[in-house]
Amino acid sequence: MFVCIKGERFDGHDFIQDALDRGAVGIVGQRSLPPAVPGALVEDSRRALGLIAARFFDYPGAKMGLIGITGTNGKTTTSYLLKSILEEAGYKVGLVGTIQNMIGRDVLPATRTTPESLDLQRLLARMYDDGVEWVVMEVSSHGIELGRIIGCPFDLGVLTNITQDHLDFHGTFAQYLATKTRFFAQLGRGVGPEKKRSPAAIINGDDEHGRHIGEILSVDVVSYGINLPAILRAEEVKIDSQGLSFDLRYPGGKIAISSRLTGLFNVYNSLAALACGWRLGIEPEVLKAGLEGVRGVPGRFETVDLGQDFSVIIDYAHTPDGLENVLQAARALTHGRIILVFGCGGDRDRSKRPIMGEIAARYGDFVIITSDNPRGEDPMAICRQVEEGVRRGGGEYLLEVDRRLAIKRGIDLALPGDVVLIAGKGHENYQIFKDRTIHFDDREEAVRALRGRKRVGKA
Repeated sequence: MFVCIKGERFDGHDFIQDALDRGAVGIVGQRSLPPAVPGALVEDSRRALGLIAARFFDYPGAKMGLIGITGTNGKTTTSYLLKSILEEAGYKVGLVGTIQNMIGRDVLPATRTTPESLDLQRLLARMYDDGVEWVVMEVSSHGIELGRIIGCPFDLGVLTNITQDHLDFHGTFAQYLATKTRFFAQLGRGVGPEKKRSPAAIINGDDEHGRHIGEILSVDVVSYGINLPAILRAEEVKIDSQGLSFDLRYPGGKIAISSRLTGLFNVYNSLAALACGWRLGIEPEVLKAGLEGVRGVPGRFETVDLGQDFSVIIDYAHTPDGLENVLQAARALTHGRIILVFGCGGDRDRSKRPIMGEIAARYGDFVIITSDNPRGEDPMAICRQVEEGVRRGGGEYLLEVDRRLAIKRGIDLALPGDVVLIAGKGHENYQIFKDRTIHFDDREEAVRALRGRKRVGKA
């Protein structure tokens, strides 16, 4: 069967004859279909595909526990922490996310944060066949808006935070927020066998948009936070270069938590994962052991250490809030300078570029503006838009479009005690241009630059 999906550039309805020539025996579409071919006319082909896929694979999401994690930042780290907690509790866990998909410890490639509905249902079916009991899934705003998670009855929905992102796709922040809200309004709803477990929302109570979402939901809400009243709270928070620690206060008790992850944002990520485990009835000691077992997450505040007398950190930060968070975390690690190497992606929200430039200048001591994934745009034009914000922030900077040279320049400039923060791509091992995609890994480039380093003096 061929399902006609209308995308941003192409319309599947225009390829019906091609599909028939290739052997399709049925068509699902939103407008007139060939009269001699079995088919179904539907209002929304994407929704139809999700429902068909769930039925075809016999509703795998209804047979396992599903936890969906959404938010602007923190989804990946929270998913890894929660996977570890659930495994510590004795469950076999599947992971669906940005870096990779996993069935237990087996790794499968990931092409996008939330797979298309057909790919997702196929993956869930494979997880169920392999004995997975709980699935931890990153849920992107694209995944919600484009119907990729239709047919997935989530038991828990987790909100990390909501700040500006993907306005190129959603148009306005209000639309972006509405999409996130819709995910929580649909918790527990799906197709196939009905689940006995009552759904719940795990909400960051320190996030103003999270509080609003929590107030309008009909499902149970478990709040977490640091600054405002919440069901689970972090008290006595301490953060340094070696990690973080806090006392987890929960109804009826308190337990000391420590982690090798660092930064205030990772306190929130830890709280989100702990709140999920607590809601599922996992004992505090198991929560603690599971969370503390995570030593790091690829491309998330990841250090590159070849014994040099300064720090090199790789991070995926690609939003204004994300960049500000990692810069604040880097500041807490050093009395030296922060040398920031970063850029913004092409064919994405252009309005955030000068905003991120201004944040870079505010928190960084020296900024090297470079290319990220320019895609169909002129890399220099993107850098110039970032430069507008850096100039407004009044910071020292240079512009080097070649990302490899930019990383080398940042590392060559470092003095003892400095932090070189390379932001924007994190775990990615590619760079996307208009006419090609090349292998490119910030971690590999940092190692190469460290090995060939020649100190060139103060920036």
